[in-house]
Amino acid sequence: MIWLTILLCLIWGFNWVIMKSALDYFPPVMFSAIRFFFGAFILFIICFYKKIPLPKKEDWKWYAICGLLQTTYVFTLNQQALQYIDAGITSLLSFTMPIWFAVFAHFFINERLTAIKIVALFISIIGLFFVLEINPLQLELQGIALVAQLFVLSGAVAWAISNIIVKKVLHSHNKWQFTTYQMVIGACGLLFYSLLFEQGQTISWSVNAMIFIVFSGGIASALAFIIWFYLLGRGEGGKASISLLLVPVVGVLSGWIFLGETLHFSSIFGILLILSGIGLVNINAEHKLLSTFKKNKKAA
Repeated sequence: MIWLTILLCLIWGFNWVIMKSALDYFPPVMFSAIRFFFGAFILFIICFYKKIPLPKKEDWKWYAICGLLQTTYVFTLNQQALQYIDAGITSLLSFTMPIWFAVFAHFFINERLTAIKIVALFISIIGLFFVLEINPLQLELQGIALVAQLFVLSGAVAWAISNIIVKKVLHSHNKWQFTTYQMVIGACGLLFYSLLFEQGQTISWSVNAMIFIVFSGGIASALAFIIWFYLLGRGEGGKASISLLLVPVVGVLSGWIFLGETLHFSSIFGILLILSGIGLVNINAEHKLLSTFKKNKKAA
């Protein structure tokens, strides 16, 4: 599954370039709404082809909660926060999700918060400060900037809660069905917000705008979320979520390669720290798996 994790991080990391470039053509929240509607449309076609039925009555509430939490709430907050705080701080706070997930997982899905995980998270988050070139003193503790930071942080918590629901309640559900319907529900929420608060902002349709929608909707939404929910369902959620810290690394490298953004030594040092944190938790998991295998072999 390591290759799927790397593929996912490459897709979501490069999508940072796409989302930045798309702001020249779309209102921010409207772009997210169109992106997820397009992704859901592709998934609807696949569901129709695979003859996947409609969700059961009792499943709709969970699909709606996940869609509204991880799509509507997170993307609306992050887009609006960018008006008051830097993109780097927004990304840093958003990617505290693995911390919240690890804490919730300890209590709700029996994934123990071990010393190794705590150290790996600490190293990786410190690495994020370096990758995104953030001085901790930049985190303002008063005024509208503080409110924006707290809202983005609440989005990270909402994302973690949604992942806990997927892991605990929806782990056995059809991934195509779940991804499709939570995505369209989340997109409806984004569209509703955009129609209310982005009035007067126009869309500039062009070939580039269509390419951005196709990549961000088809690949970074439809394909990527299928991969993510598959990884979340098949392995340990904490390990998978910590691996997502590769996303901002790929985002920074993509900005350097494709947008001509500056890559400083501090970012390179931060990348090494994040890789160390991810490697630490993955090596520990592999060691546990190998030990269990040897014990079972001896018992047999």
